[in-house]
Amino acid sequence: MQRRITRSPAQIITASEAAGFVQSGMWLDYGGSLSQPDVFDEALAERRDSLQNVKIRSTMSLKPRAVLEKDPEGRHFCWLSWHFSAYDRKKHDEGRCSYIPLHLGEVPDYYRRFIEPVDILILKTCPLDENGYFNFGPTNVWYRAIIERARMVIVEVSESMPWVCGEGTGVHVSEVDYIIQGDNSPAPELPNPPPTDIDRAVARQIAQEVNDGDCLQIGIGGMPNAVCSLLLESGAKDLGVHTEMLIDGLVELYKAGRVTGSRKKLNPGKIVYTFAIGSQDMYTALHRNPDFHACPVDYTNLPHRIMQNDHVVSINNTTQIDLQGQLASESDGHRHISGSGGQAQFVRGAYASKGGRSFICLASTYHKRGEPRSRIVLNLSPGNIVTTPRSDTMYVVTEYGMVNLKGKSVPERAQALIRLAHPNFREELERQAWEHRLIPRGFVF
Repeated sequence: MQRRITRSPAQIITASEAAGFVQSGMWLDYGGSLSQPDVFDEALAERRDSLQNVKIRSTMSLKPRAVLEKDPEGRHFCWLSWHFSAYDRKKHDEGRCSYIPLHLGEVPDYYRRFIEPVDILILKTCPLDENGYFNFGPTNVWYRAIIERARMVIVEVSESMPWVCGEGTGVHVSEVDYIIQGDNSPAPELPNPPPTDIDRAVARQIAQEVNDGDCLQIGIGGMPNAVCSLLLESGAKDLGVHTEMLIDGLVELYKAGRVTGSRKKLNPGKIVYTFAIGSQDMYTALHRNPDFHACPVDYTNLPHRIMQNDHVVSINNTTQIDLQGQLASESDGHRHISGSGGQAQFVRGAYASKGGRSFICLASTYHKRGEPRSRIVLNLSPGNIVTTPRSDTMYVVTEYGMVNLKGKSVPERAQALIRLAHPNFREELERQAWEHRLIPRGFVF
């Protein structure tokens, strides 16, 4: 199949008819999170026995996918993900989902320069609007880049998809080949568990570092969300938002009048994001609200964009850090659990911003097989992926304190990070650091 320069008028067809275009060996793209198709997915799964080696790119699946559930041994469909959700992680553990390494902000360029044209792009969208566009809803990311090169574009329209304002937020009907009717099921939510005492202890330290007029990027997870909760209790005002993921905590700050964006240099007055996943309350807040500005991910995530705002504050999680400051935020050994996302890009962009700071937060310990283990270690676990290199790491925060690693030598880093570890692990970490010459004997600072 070759992509046409000029498309014929889009045709309304059934999901089964749309699935009939798929041939063995094709590359499909399902998009991510709220944009993943449902009725097309079911129809394609019904064609399982007639297909082989159909490869599907995706991101953060928020519900079970029929092509995986009906093909448990992977004889027909191959699932590849730019970032894992809990469901994708489960399928990875079953040998049914593979990760695609990236910096999230570079993905539009991958599609334009390095990835062969996608055979069929299928996205769930809003119904056709008054200007002739199918709005993507609150997931913008790299869709425009795929549409430029896809050989066929199919939209699955849903009345329940929030219609969002922003830049490059939809596909014009003239760019679409086929339209299918979705099931109008509610947009999937991402549960936000209440913060733990440790989450709040870490968040309290970070919230104290946020000043009036700072521009926030908040990552996914309990600790970053806890920062938003504590900022509600603080006096910080006139905050800006330029983020990858929009979370409920940022929307609550906006509702409370703490986010105005009045001091931003880039898109003043706008809450800029590339995708949003959260509660139905969030989706309602986004719907046709011009204060929220969805943009392609190469606009939100590339460091030279991020740094154009002053006083950027980037707040993200990690799962393990070694005594030199390397951050492993996406895997547990060879078991992949999430993805690189935009962590490294926001760490760099925040640092390059005038007065900017990046914060990496983690609990000092976790439990595995019923035993407490330290997240601060001499060496990263075998197979663990370095998400952010030691040279980029700035502030590190646990429930035991905070340290800025910029400008610190290896011995200084090791000693500072040991003090952030749980007291039960500090003596062993110090012994290991001495044995491996990270800390020279007698070194004091």
